[in-house]
Amino acid sequence: MAKYNIGDSRVIESREVSDGVTIRRRRESPDGKRFTTYERIERPNLAVIKTSGTRELFDREKLLIAIKRSVGKFFVSEVEVEEMISDIEDSLYAIGENEITSKQIGEKVLDELLVRNEVAYVRFASVFHKFKTLNDFVKILEQRREQKNKV
Repeated sequence: MAKYNIGDSRVIESREVSDGVTIRRRRESPDGKRFTTYERIERPNLAVIKTSGTRELFDREKLLIAIKRSVGKFFVSEVEVEEMISDIEDSLYAIGENEITSKQIGEKVLDELLVRNEVAYVRFASVFHKFKTLNDFVKILEQRREQKNKV
């Protein structure tokens, strides 16, 4: 794939992506080649406090890989997964803190999966809550039914 200098290109078309924070630009290089760039609003750094007590910067790509690894095949498209990641990221920043726990991230993932895909929810919950027995699965399914009946 050829690399282009964005400064030498001209913008042909700009449009906002459905997530509301990304802009898609179609560009044309001086030699007539067209390519697309995506611009995302840069947010302040968000530190994640791991269960071990260590801290690291929030990494959207790491979250994406973890979700794909655990439940990716239960989604219809990559767009649906990207949309979910954006919603999770937005909810993490909405907490208003510059440090969050990995547990908070897992809970936000579960909140999103709860409304998007029940099988993916149970699968992720089994890893997040470290299920050891079949009763652990039954308990989470009962909680899910209770939550569904409240809605």
